[in-house]
Amino acid sequence: MDGNTRRLLVLTGPTASGKTALGVELARRLDGEIVSADSMQVYRGMDIGTAKVRPEETKGVPHHLIDVAEPWEPFSVSRWVELAQGAVEDIFSRGKQPILVGGTNLYIDSLLSGRDFAAQGDGALREELNAQYERLGGAAFRERLRAVDPERSARLAPADKKRLVRAMEVWLLTGETISAHDARTSALPPRWPSLRVALCFAERQRLYDRIDQRVAQMEAAGLFDEVAGLLSAGLDAQSTAMQAIGYKEAAAALRGECSRAEAVARIQMESRRYAKRQLTWLRRDRALHWLRWDGSPDIAKGAAEVLALWRG
Repeated sequence: MDGNTRRLLVLTGPTASGKTALGVELARRLDGEIVSADSMQVYRGMDIGTAKVRPEETKGVPHHLIDVAEPWEPFSVSRWVELAQGAVEDIFSRGKQPILVGGTNLYIDSLLSGRDFAAQGDGALREELNAQYERLGGAAFRERLRAVDPERSARLAPADKKRLVRAMEVWLLTGETISAHDARTSALPPRWPSLRVALCFAERQRLYDRIDQRVAQMEAAGLFDEVAGLLSAGLDAQSTAMQAIGYKEAAAALRGECSRAEAVARIQMESRRYAKRQLTWLRRDRALHWLRWDGSPDIAKGAAEVLALWRG
């Protein structure tokens, strides 16, 4: 592992910024393996729309946390962290270098932080609390939460059903408020030391052009056929997996709600918006090292720059 014992290399950045190719190149140079940090690439059968790495693109580098769940399964950040932590420790145990690659920054931050998660949840209790929220209304439900967790209640709007219900669920299951849990776990040290590198472009328009091109390639590669296959296999159009960018728009076109051309344009627009949100999130991390492409990604040059940081 090049002398860097149990240190994690993290490669992130917006969609279409060259993470996959650079991650593979770094893994080849560091005797490493990739741990995917993409919330949609965990699902089997969702390959084209998630830009999942193709076998020939891996160049023999093992990839983990891809195709670990069925599209109809509920999949949470806590489950991903559990699986990712196991994968990283396994890679370390074999003397290899784990490289975390992906753009789902909530997942990455949750893994690196070292924080544990509040109670995993109880389906029956959550259903009961959801019904209670609907019966009482958001304002009254929030008042009930305020009696046990005034801090979290003050931060949530009455309409924020999901977080209000979750906060009450944690209290009822653990006897600890979610506010107290977050305060306690935020002081924990990170799981591993890490070098975090984010990719972007010197000119934002270059990124947007690459996104538009990628979506066009997805259409040509059979995105609409992939979505049709998922729906014909019984996947609910309202499922979490089908809400991913690319899938919900293609599904709408297949239902006749818009043309395929309109769906492609919508996917491009939503992907550009997602990239902008990713960059906004990343700018909050002052420890992040930025690698900015002037034109098309130069993978060899980028790898050399990251390795200089890694070894320096």
